[in-house]
Amino acid sequence: MEDIIIIGGGIIGSLIAYNCSKYHCNVLLLEKENDIANKSTMANSAIIHAGYDPDDYSLKAEMNIRGARKYPSLCRELKVDFKQIGSLVVAVNEDEVHTLERLHKQAEKRGIRTQMINRDEILVLEENISDDVIKALYCKQTGIVTPWKVAIAAMETAMSNQCKCELNQEVKAITVEKDGFIVKTQDHTYHAKIVINCAGIYADKINEMVTHKKDFKILPRKGEYYVLSKNASNFVKHVIYPAPTKKGKGVLVTPTIHGNILLGPTASEQIDREDNSTSERGLTFVREKVEKIVKNVPYDEIIHSFSGLRASCADNDFIIGESSVKNFINVAAIDSPGLASAPAIAEMVVNDYVLKRLNLSKRMFFAHRVKNVVINECSTDEKERYIAHNPKYGRIICRCEQVSEGEIIDCIRRKCGARSVVAVKKRVRPGMGKCQGGFCEPLVVKILAKELGISPAEVDYNEKGSPILVCESKGVRHEKG
Repeated sequence: MEDIIIIGGGIIGSLIAYNCSKYHCNVLLLEKENDIANKSTMANSAIIHAGYDPDDYSLKAEMNIRGARKYPSLCRELKVDFKQIGSLVVAVNEDEVHTLERLHKQAEKRGIRTQMINRDEILVLEENISDDVIKALYCKQTGIVTPWKVAIAAMETAMSNQCKCELNQEVKAITVEKDGFIVKTQDHTYHAKIVINCAGIYADKINEMVTHKKDFKILPRKGEYYVLSKNASNFVKHVIYPAPTKKGKGVLVTPTIHGNILLGPTASEQIDREDNSTSERGLTFVREKVEKIVKNVPYDEIIHSFSGLRASCADNDFIIGESSVKNFINVAAIDSPGLASAPAIAEMVVNDYVLKRLNLSKRMFFAHRVKNVVINECSTDEKERYIAHNPKYGRIICRCEQVSEGEIIDCIRRKCGARSVVAVKKRVRPGMGKCQGGFCEPLVVKILAKELGISPAEVDYNEKGSPILVCESKGVRHEKG
């Protein structure tokens, strides 16, 4: 029997697994996708909001403030990048200025440093601000991360400390027993003392399997984005938001950790929980809204568009706590600022529920993650040392992002390793550049096939059973080495 089963391998589930793995216990994470961090964690704004925006006395406010403060140390522990770049919430009329003043007072009350600045001060920070902007709320504490890399690093560390992760296992039924739960997937049956529901947009369905009641309803909300190439990296230096409304933070502009620029998102509720398509209407809406806060948008540098679904609910707050069934813990409706809140949510679930129900001792020896080699970030001397040790670090596979064969092999061989083209892309970035994989993708397929011991025709693009190649058009050439 497992002590804990976590359903869902997004950033929340992965960080809960990471926190649980600091104790002596049997932990199993079940994920229905072909990789962790493949849904909402893979498709969001990647911003660590400081915490002045959520409503007073809400879980969102409490978790956002605590979570944001944990990110610098968490990212050091996991050896992933965190940048504190600051943010501007801008106003284009007096009504929006009043909104900024309210946020400023709210920030002060919560111990978050912000300041109201005028147009001349804004232009010192951002030269491409819209001509209509008259004031801004400036916050130095706002940060950015790469969300899926945080989740992957957390899961890799958890697995190094005896946590188990099983992919492509969709939970089909949960039965309550006297001493715990029976959890059934399409392939296996598991037993657990505690079940933690982190199933994202399906969290309400998982809850119904246990409680047999519709305690809450998840409302999928789609957000569509544009990605600009690194050629546009100097377009903005801070996260730039419009003044928020009841519908949310609005369409924003933000740099990413790796030097791209994101424009978006939309926020449209929908019924379909699997529709993550983009639309002409949605992307046109992004353009219209972006131009209200910035000018000179370099649309010729668009290299990609994408969308993601966020798990919202009618109460507009997080759902965290034990359900009507003992030891079944819901972590649901984690929409924005879910990413910023994730470390605090994981800590709360472990401290307030897991440790109060299980008598666990801390690990005396905790295996920390070893940072992966990033050749593009190495000095000339470091590159020479890595290449001397392993010549594959000297063979560049992705020219846009300068990713080597050694890095790709490493991300496949690690715990929680890549098993698809997209999984490799998430970990070490081949295909993230301006050509979007036009040069490197066939080489990534070849490396995956060799490392996994399968035919190139069996290599998945993303989901299990999504081969990128249809058939062999020529004879297979076998190479040495």
